[in-house]
Amino acid sequence: MSTSFVDKARITIKAGNGGDGAVAFHREKYIANGGPDGGDGGNGGNVVFTVDDNMSTLMDFRYKRKYVAPNGMPGQGKLCYGKSGADLLIRVPRGTLIRDTETGAIMHDMSDGKDWLAAKGGRGGWGNTHFASPTRQVPRFAKPGLPGETHDITLELKLLADVGLVGFPNVGKSTFLSVVSKAHPKIANYHFTTLFPNLGVVYASEGSSFVMADIPGIIEGAAEGAGLGFDFLRHIDRCRLLVHIIDVSGSEGRDPVEDYFAIKEEICHYDAELAERPQIVVANKTDLLEEGSDNLQRLRDAVEQDGFRFYEMSAVTHEGTREIVLQCAEMLSKLPPVRQYEADYVPPVPKIDTSEELTIEFDDDMWVVEGPWLQKLVSTVNFEDYESRMFFDRVMREAGVYERMEQQGVKDGDTICIYNLIFEYKE
Repeated sequence: MSTSFVDKARITIKAGNGGDGAVAFHREKYIANGGPDGGDGGNGGNVVFTVDDNMSTLMDFRYKRKYVAPNGMPGQGKLCYGKSGADLLIRVPRGTLIRDTETGAIMHDMSDGKDWLAAKGGRGGWGNTHFASPTRQVPRFAKPGLPGETHDITLELKLLADVGLVGFPNVGKSTFLSVVSKAHPKIANYHFTTLFPNLGVVYASEGSSFVMADIPGIIEGAAEGAGLGFDFLRHIDRCRLLVHIIDVSGSEGRDPVEDYFAIKEEICHYDAELAERPQIVVANKTDLLEEGSDNLQRLRDAVEQDGFRFYEMSAVTHEGTREIVLQCAEMLSKLPPVRQYEADYVPPVPKIDTSEELTIEFDDDMWVVEGPWLQKLVSTVNFEDYESRMFFDRVMREAGVYERMEQQGVKDGDTICIYNLIFEYKE
């Protein structure tokens, strides 16, 4: 694979931690016992993916594998809240799929141009101001910030092209693309000249254009990883129309009919749905056909028997290329838009080791419960969601937290404080 094209990368992203809340008291001349005025910590920065249409590969992720958003700043006295961490923007090419590395499930498809929040920053901890009450006028504690989310993800680039050119190496795909667009792919008379996909914008007529991709040559066994085909077959996943180009001249001693069925088999083996995609077949290098050869007719019979449209051209002399461009434009006008992938990632149930020790203390009129695993639990629960709240309650009961509190004297209606969560205890 060329070092200038990278279409798959694995990275780790981490959102910022929330800043700690402050313990502080108001101090001013002539004002005695000014009360608590510790500010809250700032929220940690989020990790956000954004589309950059100036990027065409994932090369930027080859050497940098870890992306960390800034933490929130701690709170200060005089009710000064800590500054929230800035969001970390990660730029990717349009068409990048974001997958969960462990499961391979799709988390998001970066095709619509909208930013996507991938990891949420931790909430800032509360300052001691929040814990003041008529019976607790001098709260000497605040809450630490919560950790930000962390994910191991895999980026996978699937080019956004309307038309994909497929075929064996050296059949003239790059030449055809250079003729019908302003793309300048490398062209030479040897196999695997094209080592990475090339894109070109093809103008069919006034107000009608489409994107065409030259996919590196596929060979037998590509669907199992042979040659370059396996790495780049993914780039035709989104193509609405496939143009299968075949060297009909037999200049390399190959039989065009056998080539047609071989590529058809590779595509079907890679993805059966892809094999059903609209397709036209083009016989190239007609200018090199030997007199008396039956290659063209035999190929035409095989293709039309399969129900595909068949065209002849010589990409070198430009003969027949315009007709193929117009046919592509006509077919695309009737086809649905470029495919977008639906997310199928389901966040796993957090693994919480409840064997770690907790501290349960009664301070004035409030029960304060803290511990490492409890902090992790609170940071992973969305308390605005009913199912999440039920999960939190179930973990607490199964860990025996409520039972321990009852043994220590908690009563119905008492106030419970678990980090930034305050609620009344109900028996």
